[in-house]
Amino acid sequence: MKCSRCRKTFSAEESRCPHCGEANPEFNGLYQTSTVLISSGGSDLVYRSVEEVPTRLRTKLLKFTNGRNSATILIADRRGRREVAKAMRNLPGPAYRRLVGANAPAAAPAAPAWLTPRRKKAFLAALALLILALIAFVFLRMY
Repeated sequence: MKCSRCRKTFSAEESRCPHCGEANPEFNGLYQTSTVLISSGGSDLVYRSVEEVPTRLRTKLLKFTNGRNSATILIADRRGRREVAKAMRNLPGPAYRRLVGANAPAAAPAAPAWLTPRRKKAFLAALALLILALIAFVFLRMY
């Protein structure tokens, strides 16, 4: 393969040109990896997947990672975020709502349904008139 920047040839399996460092446009740099790190009994154990974790330890792992104090940390690029969003849309209703609710910022409490924008304006106008009447009453009583 010929580099687009320096025009030197290099292997198509390489991710970058060894001469100038230009990225290989045909090289697929997407890697999916999984690492499970368990610190238990004073030692750190590393596994490539949850299935690789021994049964006794896997039971404990699943028990503790499904609690209220567990969390998932995901670091993704733009394409990864699209894939996560697509996967979330395929979740069943309650699971999707739980996941979205956990990741959504706390929203301000919604106004009651009966308090429409028109009623809100009318209420504020009546309140303003009441305050003006109270001010007028206080000034008339003073003189």
